[in-house]
Amino acid sequence: MQIYLARNNQQAGPYTLEQVNQMLASQQVLLTDLAWHEGMSEWKTLGELTQGKLVYEPIGHTSTPFPSPQPTETVSATQQYQAKTSAEETKTVELASIGSRAFAKAIDFMLWLPIAIIPSFYFTEEQHGQLADIQKQMQAAEFASAKAAELQQQIFQLIPPEAWQSMMIYIVVMLMVQAYFIAKSGQSIGKKLTRIKIVDVENNNQVSLIRAFWLRSVVFIILNLLLVPIITIIDYAFAISSNRQTLHDKFAKTKVIKQ
Repeated sequence: MQIYLARNNQQAGPYTLEQVNQMLASQQVLLTDLAWHEGMSEWKTLGELTQGKLVYEPIGHTSTPFPSPQPTETVSATQQYQAKTSAEETKTVELASIGSRAFAKAIDFMLWLPIAIIPSFYFTEEQHGQLADIQKQMQAAEFASAKAAELQQQIFQLIPPEAWQSMMIYIVVMLMVQAYFIAKSGQSIGKKLTRIKIVDVENNNQVSLIRAFWLRSVVFIILNLLLVPIITIIDYAFAISSNRQTLHDKFAKTKVIKQ
């Protein structure tokens, strides 16, 4: 199978199926690039052909009389395409400062604060009084962990089921919003406001949602909830390295650069 590729009106190819899959795996070509081979009536994006995967597995391909691109145009276009791709991979980028990353993280964190406020909208006057009493007891308990844990349990029991439902809805909506922005531009809301973004550590290209969001963010959100503040300190201690990769960057093979 001979496959032609195109990006920004520049055509390249033909490539074998194995070559295309190798370039997909190394992100030399992107899911947004156009592709055509015999049996297709029109150019389509690789993402449409692979259904979002980084491997193309055509089923039941047969030759049809659709004309292929002219070889005389392909040689020059191929060189231009490869030169453009190579330039994108090796272009110099400026790493985001630790300060801008911390500011972006603070903005993203503040977007979660309404979760703590939601239950108050569902409390009755009596429950507000009970909450105030529990908070006073927690201040008096100081560092008595057993007593503090008991009082926290009382607070959880005080929250009405409707409030828990609203909190869960807010969490799901926020995750969906952040996932959308990260999938679109490699930026959370905080990173968009601070003009920094997540890219692949090797070629500076945008990375998949799995790497940029699920591996890089969600996994470490869970770890932070379980191991605060230890995991947070360890995570950002890695940012002292030359490429300023935090632990979650290394885990997802990403880095953060200025937009």
